[in-house]
Amino acid sequence: MRSLLIISFLLLLFSFPTLGDPNSRKKKGPPLQPVQRKTDRRSHSETKFLLYSNTVEEGCLIESYQLATLEKCRFNASLPLVMIVHGWSVEGRLESWIWKLAEALKSRLPHSNVLITDWLTLAHAHYATAVQNTRRIGQEIAQFLEWLEESVQFSRDNAHLIGYSLGAHVAGFAGSLIGGTKKIGRITGLDPAGPLFEGMSPTDRLSPDDASFVDAIHTFTQQQMGLSVGIKQPVAHFDFYPNGGTFQPGCHIMHVYNHIVQYGITGLAQMVKCAHERSVHLFIDSLQHEDRQMMGYFCKDMQTFDKGRCLNCRANRCNTLGYHIRKARVPESRRLFLQTQSQAPFKVYHYQFKIHFINEFQLKRIDPTFTISLTGSMDDIENLSITLVEGITGNKTYTFLVPLDTDIGELMMIKLKWEGIAIWENIWNTVQTIIPWTKGDRRPGLVIKTIRVKAGETQQKMTFCSQNVDNLHLYPGQEKMFVRCEISY
Repeated sequence: MRSLLIISFLLLLFSFPTLGDPNSRKKKGPPLQPVQRKTDRRSHSETKFLLYSNTVEEGCLIESYQLATLEKCRFNASLPLVMIVHGWSVEGRLESWIWKLAEALKSRLPHSNVLITDWLTLAHAHYATAVQNTRRIGQEIAQFLEWLEESVQFSRDNAHLIGYSLGAHVAGFAGSLIGGTKKIGRITGLDPAGPLFEGMSPTDRLSPDDASFVDAIHTFTQQQMGLSVGIKQPVAHFDFYPNGGTFQPGCHIMHVYNHIVQYGITGLAQMVKCAHERSVHLFIDSLQHEDRQMMGYFCKDMQTFDKGRCLNCRANRCNTLGYHIRKARVPESRRLFLQTQSQAPFKVYHYQFKIHFINEFQLKRIDPTFTISLTGSMDDIENLSITLVEGITGNKTYTFLVPLDTDIGELMMIKLKWEGIAIWENIWNTVQTIIPWTKGDRRPGLVIKTIRVKAGETQQKMTFCSQNVDNLHLYPGQEKMFVRCEISY
């Protein structure tokens, strides 16, 4: 399995020529030289601005400093502008995700200008060359926005730049190079490119200073040989790391066979593209499923998040991933984590479970496996497997995360079952033989009085008590039922 992962990454290296350059690991990359602002702003531009409409797939070309093209394409300066900026290009054409994102934006925001920024002439090059071109394209975008302000009184506050991969840094340069003191309204970075940008200063990459509000979605930061396709460090006010940001469900190495069947030998490259491009589809999902908005939570790392310790929404510790994000300004970049499904709709409902166990066994530690079944006001979920990584010792409260792909409504009842009957029967018999009872006829077991639950999406806190208050013990192979009770959380 590991060898296949290395092979897939090596295939990526062949696609990204600069990553295979032995000199590229000895330095952070070629310096991004500042581009001097042109005295003649009407000189040749390498960037095409295509106004998208639902009826014209190729878009209507708006030429900078040509007012007639604004009128021809029916650009409305009183409406918001959303600009899509693609990244490095291998094939030299606009990829299908661009049109999907444009369509989703136009469907959700019919009263808006949706522009596609085409810089293929400079993006379809050696990766290192494309990187050096990003600042130039950013300046051309900045000059285009300045022209709109001067000619038709468009306000840059109404501009939202959405950049994918290298395009995220292009958008950042546009924000930093635009003239005047006012900033662009918003920049969204979709898995901003990592090679030659990781570890660079804020002036040489996308940063929170580039717009009034900056958000980013990191979906492929898994490193091989010290490199990752997407940038790992925070670059925004809110940086989302779905599933930890390293890799994505449905794109894992275990699915490599399906990718090869569908795409042939290029299936390995498609698998890498799957995780990188997932950022785009998560953003599209936020537009298409308004009733299923994904929520991210401030946390130290994904390991801590998976223990259910980070579902707090106080003081901007959570936010909505995608278009509908809450534009709160925070003093420093905030890393938010969440789980998602492998396909749209991607939303997962996060629950924090706290169970206080009293381990009556004389053994120092036991490692049982549990299953839980949940009954909600809208739906039920059965037999979710729960394994406590730490094991159970003494008298202690254990916290873990339970993600659900279904909205069950308000949680009403919990069934907890101790699995592993065959294994535990042997231990059980041994324990009964060598350890004298100290509590009358009661056999030693796990004592569970309450289960405390917090729903991340609603922030509702609930307490569940054992339905049989006279018997709080749980034994191997046994299932106990817990119902809502009024004990304070």
